[in-house]
Amino acid sequence: MSHVSSESIVLSRSPASAVLEPAGDLSPVARTLQVRRFIDAFRQYGHRQASLDPLRLAAVPEVPELDPVFHGLEPAQPIGAQNPLLPPSAAVHELERQLRRVYCGPIGLDLSGIRDSQRRAQLSAWLKAEQLAPLPARGERRRLLRRLVAAAMWERHVAASFEHAKRFSLEGCESLVPLIEAIVDQAAAQGVRQVFAGMPHRGRLNMLVNVMGVDPATLLACLDPDSDAAAVQRDLPYHLGGNTVKKTPDGDVAIFLAPNPSHLQSVYPVVSGMARAYQDEHRGFGCLPLVVHGDAAFAGQGIVMETLNMTRKDGYALGGTVHVIVNNQIGFTTPNRMDAEAQSYCTDIARMIDAPVIRVNADRPDEVMRAAKLALRYRMEHEADIVIDLIGYRRLGHSEHDIPALTQPFQQAAIATHQTVTELYHAAIAEETPLEALRAEALQHLQTPSAQTLSRPRADRTPPTKRTERTKRTRPLSLARVQSLTAALIRTPPEVQLHDFVRNVTAKWQKSVANESAAVDWCFAENLAYATLLDDGHSVRISGMDVGRGTFMHRHAVWHSQGGAVPAVEPYVPLQNLGVHQGEFDIVNSPLTEEAVLGFEYGYSVQTGSRLAIWEAQFGDFVNGAQVIIDQYIAAGEYKWDQPSGLTMLLPHGHEGVGPEHSTGYVSRFLQLCAGGNMKVVMPSTSAQWFHLLREQALSAEPKPLVVMSPKGQLYGNMRSHAPLGELIGGAFAPVLHDSGVASPDDVTRVVLSSGKFYYDLLAARDASGDTRTALVRVEQLYPFPTGELAVALAAFPKLTEVVWAQEEEKNHGAWHFVRDHLQQAAPANCRIVDVCRRESPSGAHSSIRAHRDEQQRLVAAALTRA
Repeated sequence: MSHVSSESIVLSRSPASAVLEPAGDLSPVARTLQVRRFIDAFRQYGHRQASLDPLRLAAVPEVPELDPVFHGLEPAQPIGAQNPLLPPSAAVHELERQLRRVYCGPIGLDLSGIRDSQRRAQLSAWLKAEQLAPLPARGERRRLLRRLVAAAMWERHVAASFEHAKRFSLEGCESLVPLIEAIVDQAAAQGVRQVFAGMPHRGRLNMLVNVMGVDPATLLACLDPDSDAAAVQRDLPYHLGGNTVKKTPDGDVAIFLAPNPSHLQSVYPVVSGMARAYQDEHRGFGCLPLVVHGDAAFAGQGIVMETLNMTRKDGYALGGTVHVIVNNQIGFTTPNRMDAEAQSYCTDIARMIDAPVIRVNADRPDEVMRAAKLALRYRMEHEADIVIDLIGYRRLGHSEHDIPALTQPFQQAAIATHQTVTELYHAAIAEETPLEALRAEALQHLQTPSAQTLSRPRADRTPPTKRTERTKRTRPLSLARVQSLTAALIRTPPEVQLHDFVRNVTAKWQKSVANESAAVDWCFAENLAYATLLDDGHSVRISGMDVGRGTFMHRHAVWHSQGGAVPAVEPYVPLQNLGVHQGEFDIVNSPLTEEAVLGFEYGYSVQTGSRLAIWEAQFGDFVNGAQVIIDQYIAAGEYKWDQPSGLTMLLPHGHEGVGPEHSTGYVSRFLQLCAGGNMKVVMPSTSAQWFHLLREQALSAEPKPLVVMSPKGQLYGNMRSHAPLGELIGGAFAPVLHDSGVASPDDVTRVVLSSGKFYYDLLAARDASGDTRTALVRVEQLYPFPTGELAVALAAFPKLTEVVWAQEEEKNHGAWHFVRDHLQQAAPANCRIVDVCRRESPSGAHSSIRAHRDEQQRLVAAALTRA
């Protein structure tokens, strides 16, 4: 009761006027409850009657019949006429007027997705305080007008310079520019010193010029089809990113605008990964992720939902993201306006993470600034996501070549006669300087070279924060050092009761370091590789589905105590407990998603300069759910944007008769994307190769994405693939493995080349047959193709007449089509080159173990049989 009375008094500004007249037989308690329901109805439904559409085309929906106190309420009608329980009075009318001012104005606060009542009440109180506060000082409003004019004049300047250039104009939502600047300023006041931003095409060029400080002439040159800049540019201008340092009253803030492809929402997890890497390296939440979305894309792209869900979980949490939706009320050519009957919004997906939505009319710049302040305050206080729905319109078509009236004649007619936001705001603040003079001033600024001219508008090769240089600092390996690290790995706190299976694993690890001839399996080789890196101060991050244990029980990096009905202790991670001076080891089981997680890890790898970043697919086939990230970022990001990445992708690969969705890492697809040394594709066949591969990736001075066709069940368990410890201590990764089992190279006339686990099927058959004229050579690295190393391996056989490329994959799914040209260069002259593969297939591997075995035997026989 006291809460309701207080609200009434504050809103009406008069304690006396807040007292309601008696109504019939209602008691004071019942009357107070009616007032409370009345106020709560505005808080809950007021945004549905807010003045949000600049064009006033969207029908204002009636409030649903959930509350009889609020049902049918119209601004011009007294509340008492609607509801006899609240008789007409000056107090009621004043309360209604103030409630409408707060909740039904140009800002609408949608709290329908928040289940926490305290947060709902807090946001309502903040909005009330903002809406009842005086308008900003005149000088501040004049500065805001000039920022709007600058945004508008950039669009005019581009149109006048290159009428037919596609630029995805911001006209109709120019308030985005001062909104972004206000968010950055508010963040600086809260101690943020780094902003990672992502956004779609619309408004990107405007953002680069007016927020990032890119020289306008540089961008115009990229739009000029006859310029040298356009000729050498590797991506479209409205895909580009950049770096800047913005000076604010509360200190400098570095801003990194991530480049992105035409798959607009794909940049959201990438930016999230960059922000998380920054936070990990700076041990805190000293940065702000800021993501701009299109209205239709936010509602329609599944990667948005995946990322919203992912970034609330341990290992991916960001301390909240500020989302801004450039809401044109239309997607491509299809309306996306608020649906009065369905009561739906493009922001409804945000309810899944309890995120509040601040809807604001883009033609009301003062309210846009208030929205920025509210959003930043909420994000910083609760470390949670919040959405600003900036509702405007699109003056031109989807691109400047479109004729929007073809599909939206009524809306386009309204836009044609609608005043721009600069015209409206110029009149609203009664600015004395003529608008044309302000426009001329802004145009002159655009025609003056910027102090922050970039040599090219691509994002710098180094991220906005100084990238930690990768070094090759590592101490030599020795038996004594490996034994010491193993002892640390298997050391278990007394409160952790190991499962018998894990206890057997640790016992096996201990035996594996007894001497240099002891065999090391893949599980131990991987853990030992990480241990040596961590011991040298390097850090490692692994994420993916079930990576702690491993899909095939192949990693065992996280141990769960078996004691008691309820877990008494947290999971124990041996690699986090090697020593006080070790590097950081993070291993994170991801949500059931590929695209969002891989995008996140790509962004993480771009930002971090010292950590080995690894993503593992549950099965290699599942990587096709992240094809956009692979094609547009991992394979091409450095080429297009000078954005290097050292991300490692582990794709469990190998035919075992378990069906087309559990067999292949799509090696052929990755090889098709290889060019210019953009990444490395490997298929290791021994635990020592696996050990050295991971270490070399972590220590590389020039990071490149590493794609590993990693083992599955059969190869993990193959004893012949378990290398002796000496090969781990003293060896290195070899792109080509020679045949050490050939007694007399002079007798060899045929070499069979293979990769991965298929080698062991060939080896077993050759050994059983006693064949001495066939050599088996393994090509462990498929790209960059080791032509020189392979030529050396083949030259060891002077009587060689035939080279066979043997793969267990289908002809169109494996490496054959990629390697055949390289084989021509590596093989001796006049040497016949043939292939042995499964038949071409649109699907892939067998789903019958028996059929798989029969086919595998056929392939082995064909590979070992001379023509």
